[in-house]
Amino acid sequence: MSLHTAGASLYPPEGLAPPKDRHGHAVGDLGLPTGTQVFSADNHISLADDIFFERFPEELREKAPRVWYEEGAFQLGRKGKSFLPGDFSHVLMQYDPLVGSGSANIEARLDELAADGVSKELAFPNALLALLYYPDRDIRERAFRIYNEYIADLQERSGGRFYGVGLINWWDAAGTRRTLDELKSLGLKTFLMPLSAGKDLEGTPIDYGSTSMIPVWDAIEESGVPLAHHIGEAPLSSPCEVNSVAVGMMHNVAPFREMFAKYIFSGIIDRHPGLKIGWFEGGINWVPSAIQDAEHMLASFRHMLNRPVEHDVRHYWDKHMSASFIVDPLGLQMIEQIGIDHVMWSSDYPHNESSFGYSEKSIGAVVDALGPENAVKAVSTNVTKFLGI
Repeated sequence: MSLHTAGASLYPPEGLAPPKDRHGHAVGDLGLPTGTQVFSADNHISLADDIFFERFPEELREKAPRVWYEEGAFQLGRKGKSFLPGDFSHVLMQYDPLVGSGSANIEARLDELAADGVSKELAFPNALLALLYYPDRDIRERAFRIYNEYIADLQERSGGRFYGVGLINWWDAAGTRRTLDELKSLGLKTFLMPLSAGKDLEGTPIDYGSTSMIPVWDAIEESGVPLAHHIGEAPLSSPCEVNSVAVGMMHNVAPFREMFAKYIFSGIIDRHPGLKIGWFEGGINWVPSAIQDAEHMLASFRHMLNRPVEHDVRHYWDKHMSASFIVDPLGLQMIEQIGIDHVMWSSDYPHNESSFGYSEKSIGAVVDALGPENAVKAVSTNVTKFLGI
């Protein structure tokens, strides 16, 4: 089967329906060994309860972000004004009407996933990401800690089928330790680390690879908690009048190179060899090209570096990193260059680009490309190892 055929065969000629109009029908043999529990490494959950207003101290409730449902989407904002851009709200309307999309009905969510062939999931937040760079840092951290408590409760109630991605303070070392200690005590297994660190109190962009951030990385390494990077933060560099959602997603699914380079060339991993890093929803086909280009840059600029790179480039990927994919026949063709132990299949439920409604075909393509035994690693065991479950 050609590469074009392998990808195109998954999609109907008219394209896929909105997730709210899709239904899981993964029945029968998926080609996996008996007893395999499919574990989606990257799903999403919409916050459906007004938890910040409910759980903030009374004297701070006026500052609390609010959560409400409006026109088919869960919104996040204050005083009735959403923090979400219009395009994003419109996208939410395509899947938030699903009964399992929101956090208020974990049982229905697990039923929808089971119908799609998925036994377990790792779930990232949706609209909550609007708080990543909230200007009031105290409110931001308080909201993150409340969300972690809330999502940990869902995790506990799921009976081992739902794992929530937490949020931490990454902008000061004391806060990093405080929030990571609490996250671990709640039973959460990983946290989202933004690709951009934002700005400091003086408005200067923070450099993850700077010496001033070493104490933050110290705290992360000492915690032993693997960290997760995810697509979705990068705005377009210029306006887009026509089909901005599709253009924006094409831009967003390839965001990892800058941070990948900082781990290697800025010495983050050399200083912190205990780090374990996951790259989510950017596919896996970017990995061989990034490694190849990093090797070329290291050879070409080694004489100009003001800090030595202690290992060959391949070491940093093989010892410290993994990546998730949804539909990636090109990446699967390059699995020998990537490494079978470093890839994690996901359905990305309930997003538009998710395999929800045809996950059995997506999983079948993994089995066809890798064989049943290696497919088990990609659709199940690799993510459990990453999370330390």
